[in-house]
Amino acid sequence: MTQDYLIRPIEPRDDAAVAAIIRAVMPAFGAGGPGFAIHDAEVDAMCAAYAQPRCSYFVVERGGTVLGGGGVAPLQGGEADVCELRKMYFLPEARGIGAGTAMMQRCLDAARAHGFRRCYLETLTGMDAAQALYKRSGFTALCSPMGGTGHFSCDRFFIREL
Repeated sequence: MTQDYLIRPIEPRDDAAVAAIIRAVMPAFGAGGPGFAIHDAEVDAMCAAYAQPRCSYFVVERGGTVLGGGGVAPLQGGEADVCELRKMYFLPEARGIGAGTAMMQRCLDAARAHGFRRCYLETLTGMDAAQALYKRSGFTALCSPMGGTGHFSCDRFFIREL
């Protein structure tokens, strides 16, 4: 299968599309209530939020349309060598085409370039395809959360060495 999508760093023109994707995908998986990333202040200004030191955010684009995104940033309240995989969401048309695996690799490469040694993530029961991707990508399950993300409704936690 030929790759007909592009993964690139987020630009200011992508903010509205990324916010719309987050707001469409999260509730579809039951993640629209309190304690989920959908309510984070950065959702409407992702480009500026990830322009901070040791942060990167990427979008997946096909035919000029943004279909998803994902990024890394320091884990809030965590150790200096731990980043968090954040806001990795894809519209249905971006699923099953290899974009998740490619995005994961791009994010992990960015995390290494930023000097992180471990990558942490939080997710939710029912996000089975995402969890399969995390496991294929070398993440292992944790029994409890790390750091202080404020996402108290997430119930699955993973980490991997970089």
